[in-house]
Amino acid sequence: MDVISLVGIVAALFIVISLSEPLAAWSRLPYTVVLAILGTLIGVAGAYLSRSGPTSPDLAADLGPVVDAFEISIKANVFLYVLLPTLVFQVALGLNLRRMREDWVPILVMAVLAVIVATFAIGLALQPFTTLPLVACLLLGSIVATTDPSAVVSIFRSIAAPQRLSRLVEGESLLNDAAAIALFGFFLTFVMQGVPNPTLREGLVGFPIQILGGVAAGWFLGRLCLSVLGWLGRYPLAQVSLSVALPYSAYLFADQVLGVSGVIAVVMAGMTLNYLGPGRMSPTNWTNLREVWDVLAHWSGALIFLLAAFLVPRLLTDLQPYDLLLIAVVVVAATAARLFILSVVLPLLTALRLSPRVDQPYRVAILWGGLRGAVTLALALAVSENVLVPEAVKRQVGILATGFTLFTLLVQGTTLRWVISLLGLDKLAPLDRALSNQVIAVALQNVREEVAETARNHELTHEIVRSEAKRFAARLDSAMQKAEAADDIADKDRITLGLVALAGRERDMILEAFREQLISTRLAEQMLSDADRLIERTRAGGRDEYRAAGRLSLAEGREYRFATMLHNRLRLSGMLASLTADRFEILLNLRLILRDLHSYIDSKIRRIHGRRVADLLHELLRRREASIETALDGLRLQYPGYAEEIERRYLRRTSLRLEEREYDVLLADGIIGSELHTTLKQELSAKRRAAESRPPLDLAVQKAELVRQFPLFSEMDDESRKQLATALRTRYVQPGDILLRKGDLPREVSFIASGAVDIETAGQRFRLGRGEMFGQLSLLSRQTRRTQATAISHTTLLVLDEARFRKLLKRNQDVRSAVLDSAERRGLDATALQL
Repeated sequence: MDVISLVGIVAALFIVISLSEPLAAWSRLPYTVVLAILGTLIGVAGAYLSRSGPTSPDLAADLGPVVDAFEISIKANVFLYVLLPTLVFQVALGLNLRRMREDWVPILVMAVLAVIVATFAIGLALQPFTTLPLVACLLLGSIVATTDPSAVVSIFRSIAAPQRLSRLVEGESLLNDAAAIALFGFFLTFVMQGVPNPTLREGLVGFPIQILGGVAAGWFLGRLCLSVLGWLGRYPLAQVSLSVALPYSAYLFADQVLGVSGVIAVVMAGMTLNYLGPGRMSPTNWTNLREVWDVLAHWSGALIFLLAAFLVPRLLTDLQPYDLLLIAVVVVAATAARLFILSVVLPLLTALRLSPRVDQPYRVAILWGGLRGAVTLALALAVSENVLVPEAVKRQVGILATGFTLFTLLVQGTTLRWVISLLGLDKLAPLDRALSNQVIAVALQNVREEVAETARNHELTHEIVRSEAKRFAARLDSAMQKAEAADDIADKDRITLGLVALAGRERDMILEAFREQLISTRLAEQMLSDADRLIERTRAGGRDEYRAAGRLSLAEGREYRFATMLHNRLRLSGMLASLTADRFEILLNLRLILRDLHSYIDSKIRRIHGRRVADLLHELLRRREASIETALDGLRLQYPGYAEEIERRYLRRTSLRLEEREYDVLLADGIIGSELHTTLKQELSAKRRAAESRPPLDLAVQKAELVRQFPLFSEMDDESRKQLATALRTRYVQPGDILLRKGDLPREVSFIASGAVDIETAGQRFRLGRGEMFGQLSLLSRQTRRTQATAISHTTLLVLDEARFRKLLKRNQDVRSAVLDSAERRGLDATALQL
């Protein structure tokens, strides 16, 4: 095949891809189904021409190279090594990992367990009807176990299905591809002639090693890529080019060098770049990289389906009538296995509160939408190309896998939208329908006012304005009548709808701030993830869930607690400093966004839901603002001055964005030319790079500032205070943490820099606050502690060991007086203290 033929084939493929999308919209079929149908038709035509040949010699000369090219070029490795890594990597790159962390248990269970159940269900059901050995039947089961969710997910998005449900389906499909390919490799070893069969022990050990080895390889290469991406910050095209190399490097390194799962390595590399990449790249570069990968994945996915469909005639060459019965057995077994997962496993996970509740209509849609596609055909082709696999196994695997794939695409795929409609999933809920009538009435009232203003300003013909006004008035009256008829929406439901709209507007404002480059990519993704959770939980549980989701977004998660533990116990402060700086910035931006939402309630929600609902939304919003302000106050006490630095940075970025907008307006108005505009933008980009760098949060500097502000140390000279700051150890504690326990031996004294501590001793309880200390009396009296201290709020402690505390007592009269006063308040004899 020459270069000209290759270029012509590639051009023809992309023409088919470009026409498939509008054809799918016109036929109301899933895009992948249309691609598969077109690819199959082209493959059938190519097979026919290659066998019978064109009647015209000239036509034969023209089409011969093309037909030969299709037959020679399409090998299993084209799918597994060229197209599949791109597709899998983009899916991993686009996942909302922060939200998927909440659902990792059901995703893993449904992905791995679903593949295993389907593999054994199909293998065991098929074995009595065929002469193939059980391992060959299990091999076929692993080939057809993986599903392609693109059709059902696209329909779920078009009918506004719960986002969490779509995430479950996407996450499951991404991981079950990897699990199915790993199982395929395991069973393929059993059916290959001349290759020793692995023992059961080797299988049980080898499968986890395949998975964990792929995870480790993908993580290592992902982190290596991230370090280089940070170095290439000024070269966005170089960053994109390196990201394209990452999935192929991960796949080849894992598969060829380490002998572990290449697909898992690609998934892990994509997830590593997804999670850490926004913090290592500028927002513009990260957005460009994502857009490039969206295009690459679109091409790869389309080419996979087209090229896989070309293989259908080759794989079905030796189809016999009895094979149709075997295909039916595979269809029934695969459906039964999928039904078991959806009807037994998923409800069990829901009962254990590990998975969201999935209603019966959605379960049926997921069942019928479990299409098979390119991965199944590629694995079947890999078996047919393997010279060590017996011919009987090649034939059965090729025919049954292809036949089952065609059934899912041509039967399930073409009827999926009809099933969705039959289940009623494409219809608005009664509450949304009633709301839509009121929204239309309010919108038409606004339109009437604006149209009237336009007619006056442009002095349009009076007769035309009058006739159009009558027609519009009739439409408005009809909308008002429908709205009044549906005016029986309960206040509880109106509050829920208002809160959902409010959370949606909050999400839009976060996106606007990101586009204005006021929020970094990484923090914008985290804030958008919290906003999505707010929308989902509010839609499901109303006002109570809105409050709970708001509190959850302010909570310090497991990652933050782990960082605090590293700082308190191992004195490793880097992770805590980074997360605390993120928390500062998120809270400050969220506070600004919530303040602007009040005007949205007055201008939009009040007109639709009324004053009573609007007033309640204002109150809920004020409570969230108060919670954010409390969290910020706590951080300000712990880290003096840092909040002001973040606010100053926000103002600088805002001013630079406004300056850039002014230059764009001047260019659009023709006041300045493109050369001057480019020069101004270049000068501005240098200032923006300086403004985008966040001020570092140095915990050591913050500790010195806390010591300086501590009342007991205010009279110390600077040198003594500096030495004391070096000796003190900062400890951050959460509300409810027990700081001292009864019966413990005293070893240190704690000074409260911020927060509050509850002290219980001798049946009495009292509270200590900022500027006070505890633990000193037990230490100085050398008695076993009879006191328990518990943190009431987020608290910062400055901790000093016994030897340094005794030195401080000798040098600082204020501290000595404070110890004596505390002993007197608790009725202790000061002479018993070994001062």
